[in-house]
Amino acid sequence: MITKQDFITQSLELNLFFLRIMKEHSIFLEASFTPKNKDLIAQADSFKNEFNKLLSQAITLSEGILPPKIARSNELVTQYTLDAEKVTENYTGIPIDTNLTKAEQSLSAGRSDQNISLLTEQIYMLNHRAIYAANMLIKFKAKIKNEVLSCKLFTTLYPAVINHILSEAQFYVKLLTKLQDGTEFDLNKEMLDKEVFWDDKLSEHAYTIRGLLDPTEKALFKTADDFGHDFEDLKKQAEEARATSKQLEDLTRKTIEETLKLKAFKEAATGGLLACKIKSIILPLLADHVLRENNHYLNQLETYMADQKLPK
Repeated sequence: MITKQDFITQSLELNLFFLRIMKEHSIFLEASFTPKNKDLIAQADSFKNEFNKLLSQAITLSEGILPPKIARSNELVTQYTLDAEKVTENYTGIPIDTNLTKAEQSLSAGRSDQNISLLTEQIYMLNHRAIYAANMLIKFKAKIKNEVLSCKLFTTLYPAVINHILSEAQFYVKLLTKLQDGTEFDLNKEMLDKEVFWDDKLSEHAYTIRGLLDPTEKALFKTADDFGHDFEDLKKQAEEARATSKQLEDLTRKTIEETLKLKAFKEAATGGLLACKIKSIILPLLADHVLRENNHYLNQLETYMADQKLPK
């Protein structure tokens, strides 16, 4: 069984990261619908508001006990997040609560003297509500995906992107449910699963960026395409390692190198979009969103290497 302290730390990290991801998925869906689908716009906005509430609770519970490595990882917010939210709100007219971003920026790391048993109970209830909300969002995304694929609905999101955000919500629920069940993770197996999952997601990020760039951005198009292929290859290697129970230290080192390169590309892209130096149909918040997912994965990889006491 997982210890109370590990349950608290892992739950807070997972929720602080994924609750923001879920609320932004809701924003991207809301922005993608046409005026005809006012009911879907309203539903997406309702999901956004629900995840705002849950994220606010997670931030409150995290004050004073956030692990320093999470505070430093830039996976919760980046230096671009606040500006990306403001510009995206201006572009779309969708209200975005920037106070949550400011609250996360000022979160104190370290440990407080809170009652561990009480905090465990509070976080258990937060996880329960988050699982319910994420499952409802999964049903909504699945409905949108099916209607788009059957040509009953038009959105400005690629079907592959809708499937991408659906799988991320399912992954979040899977991880949170394990914590609720008190499951003790097998570190090696868990890391292999994460590498397969996130290599796939980062490959999709690269191809999506490629597809949303203006046709004249040929150099960026090629760079994004190359990253897509690189992470497809890493995913295949991780799948092979998982199937044959191979050691993954060398693969993880290689993955860290590539993830750092992609991080630099995404940082430049996010800054370039905010400075109006890149021609595209990419919302700045989407660029910052995929950068944070990159940072989250990088933190997972580096934590694994540190836990195994292996040189990076």
